[in-house]
Amino acid sequence: MSSIEQIQSELVDEFEIFDDWMSRYEHVIDLGKQLPEFPSEWKTDDNKIQGCQSQVWLNMRLENQVMKIDGISDAAIVSGLVAIVLRVYSGQKPSDILNAKPDFIKDIGFTDHLSPTRSNGLHSMLRTIYQTAGALQHAQG
Repeated sequence: MSSIEQIQSELVDEFEIFDDWMSRYEHVIDLGKQLPEFPSEWKTDDNKIQGCQSQVWLNMRLENQVMKIDGISDAAIVSGLVAIVLRVYSGQKPSDILNAKPDFIKDIGFTDHLSPTRSNGLHSMLRTIYQTAGALQHAQG
């Protein structure tokens, strides 16, 4: 498994091939279309991310000492953001998540090009992932 820093670097490189933001948005949407099936029984209030304008659900659990995260949104661009977040954090140890900074947001250009509501949603997803990683690490002892 690649480190969070390696994955972030690969994502930044992947987005640099696009010349304009319309192409980048199309890539984000394409990534969202590739998300695996999200079972309806996971669409619970406990899994719903608060602070997102669109509906977003993340199912997070610890398996073999790493955090497994599945997610989905009812909005195309937000589903793409979910896919990016899952690529960075799913399959990582809670301690590695807690020690990583989400530099990819700024490095890809999301800080300047996402609408305020999408940016808030992205930060709500990240906050929830970091909080869950902290709880899981604490539970591990």
